[in-house]
Amino acid sequence: MNAHDRSPDPAHEEDAAPPSVRRRSFLGYVIGGATLVAAADLTLADGAVAAIPTAPQPAEAYDLNDMLTDSCRPTANLITVTVHDDGTASFALPRLEVGQGITTSTAMLIAEELELPVSKVRVTLAPARPELLFNQLTGGSNTTISTYTPIRVAAAAAKGALLEAAAIQLGDTAENLRARNGVVHAPGGSSVTYAELATRAASPVTRAVRVELKDTSEFRVIGVGQSRVDARDAVMGRKDFTTDLQVKGALPTMVCRAPTLNGTPERLRNRAEILRMPGVRNVAKVDTGIAVRADTFGQCIDAIRAMKVDWKDGPVAGLGDADIVASLRAAQAALPAPPDNPLAETIDTEVLFYFRSNSAMDTNSAIADVRKDRATIWSGLKSPITAQQRIAEALGMSQDRVKVNVVTGGGSFGRRLFFDGALEAAKISQAMGKPVKLMWHRADDARVGRGHPMSTSRIRVTHANGEVLAFQQSHTSVETDFRHGLGEIISAMAADLPAGYGNLGYAETIFALTQEVPYDFGVVAQTLTETDDRFNTGSMRNIYSPDVRCAGELVVDQLAAAMGQDAYEFRRKFLRNDRVLAVLDKVAEVGDWGRPMPKGTAQGIAIHKEYKGASACLVEIDCRPRVVDRDIRDGVGGPRVTKVTYAIDAGLVVNPRGLEAQMQGGINDGIALALTSSLHLRDGHFLEASWDNYFYTRQWNTPPEVQVVLLPSDSGQPGGAGEAGVAATFAAVACAYARATGTVPTYFPINHRDPLQFKPKPVIPPIPQSPVNGLKLTY
Repeated sequence: MNAHDRSPDPAHEEDAAPPSVRRRSFLGYVIGGATLVAAADLTLADGAVAAIPTAPQPAEAYDLNDMLTDSCRPTANLITVTVHDDGTASFALPRLEVGQGITTSTAMLIAEELELPVSKVRVTLAPARPELLFNQLTGGSNTTISTYTPIRVAAAAAKGALLEAAAIQLGDTAENLRARNGVVHAPGGSSVTYAELATRAASPVTRAVRVELKDTSEFRVIGVGQSRVDARDAVMGRKDFTTDLQVKGALPTMVCRAPTLNGTPERLRNRAEILRMPGVRNVAKVDTGIAVRADTFGQCIDAIRAMKVDWKDGPVAGLGDADIVASLRAAQAALPAPPDNPLAETIDTEVLFYFRSNSAMDTNSAIADVRKDRATIWSGLKSPITAQQRIAEALGMSQDRVKVNVVTGGGSFGRRLFFDGALEAAKISQAMGKPVKLMWHRADDARVGRGHPMSTSRIRVTHANGEVLAFQQSHTSVETDFRHGLGEIISAMAADLPAGYGNLGYAETIFALTQEVPYDFGVVAQTLTETDDRFNTGSMRNIYSPDVRCAGELVVDQLAAAMGQDAYEFRRKFLRNDRVLAVLDKVAEVGDWGRPMPKGTAQGIAIHKEYKGASACLVEIDCRPRVVDRDIRDGVGGPRVTKVTYAIDAGLVVNPRGLEAQMQGGINDGIALALTSSLHLRDGHFLEASWDNYFYTRQWNTPPEVQVVLLPSDSGQPGGAGEAGVAATFAAVACAYARATGTVPTYFPINHRDPLQFKPKPVIPPIPQSPVNGLKLTY
């Protein structure tokens, strides 16, 4: 069913979605066929009609979510809801579920408009569908924002068709009938089920219909906490990820990788010996290393550890952290000179952020079955159309000969926007002539997988007479790779233009559409400089915002101190957005801002505005020696965040329970970025090789007290939630640490230092021996 708004509301509100998606009345179509299928089409919508506000920053007028949502409109009519003759409904979601709960929230949207129980809505993941163009990209916390209206319209069109069919069967008019829980009721007490109506409601031809979406006051499903539809399967181990799939002939496969980042293989010197090892079936050289296919993954590991390979060094061979820091500082753009004003004071701050891993719990994996004339791929992919097109290109096939199946991923954090594992698996399968089940080892993920680039953020702030005159921030970063494009090959090729200019264009655009200083700080400017494309990077959760916001909020605290004001009251005075002010006030109230704290402990407070929403975080941290010097097995000590209060206005909330869970995950991410999580570059490779020495937030430094407050919103449209918990938490922890220690940190995480707090695993062989003492370490 196609939807079109012919009378958009011209009123403009700050943070409002374009009026074309705020209305309730739509024109659409019931798709012709033997089964009831309905779709939504926003192609005729008037597009972005928001007036350009007078504020100086682009993201306040048109942000990344506006861009992503607008790019989906032309193909919204290709998204369909199907009602089956068993009374259930199904929907193939053109996005990737990675634990963020979008299959649950999508089922809730359909259940709401279709008047079905959530348990009767089955949401699967759509395979790569090239006809969707920009409408099969999962990123930017945009899934619910961009699909909220099309999915509801399609479901409402299906319900309308069911009511029309019921009117004929029950001898009444559709207007007199009421649908509830998959049953249509007539005023006289007669009824008929969706199961009985599904075939009758199908239309032999595609026809136009007008649908009216529910008003928010009528919602019975949206806005009510719902447990995840896949929760039981996840807990019981029944949830299938890529390596759980059983594809005929696809045996375990792994890759021996170079001892330096992005090194390439020249020769396997003991090929015959490796092929004689137990279980080993095939060995092949590909551009990323030496692949081995065996009966078990354990046999793959044994084979890799026995390989003797001649390698060509990668592009950063011999380099370490200090070398990259020096090159970043050499590339920094000059900050404007302070004003020649004897009454003005200037604060200059520079903060360094080290490399961080973008690995998820579910390692990079893929199954590939490549034949002479066709290929089939299974993997967790956020940009499956680009993956399909690039794999076809690499295999020398036409795109229609490559089928890409999207499989649920166990985490992503931006990592699965790229399809490195799927492309590598396809190349290996083609080289071996056999189906393969490729699994990256955790050492592979940490050492050659996608990561968050190293960066510096410099800020110069000028103030006088209790007012801020200028806030200038210059962010310099190792390149963030956007060569996945907007989900298809044309925009991906544009990002891959020579000399890095194409990718830089994407980086500058995304930076401008996501970064915002929501304070009245006079002349505000934020700029981005990117350099050095030798690293494997990607859009790690929240992209630029955690680093940019952390540096910015540290300076806000310094400004408050310089003006003799309380950090919270200072923010209240200068904030220029009511939604941000509301969440700030809420965390100050609930978190008891300003309460007496023992020496060596402190509170920190910070805000963030992005994803059509606003968030604030208040933390308490303990930096006393007895905490910092804790002895932790296979871990690091250091300060501990003991309490977190987080408030968010995420617009219209589909699933409050899911939103709270997302904030809890983002909180742990922010703590990790501030305190413990980083990659150490030494001699051209990263030292970390698994979760035992990449120190994400663990049980021993997760705060005992976490409270998430969801503020009601009059937005009327959903905001993004997947990344919204990270930046404000990172910044609040940084501010708390500075207050507790009396020293403003100059780099993050604060535990990134020499001497190392762990013993690095070797790079030759590149994979450590599988542990044999696991039972001794259980409780």
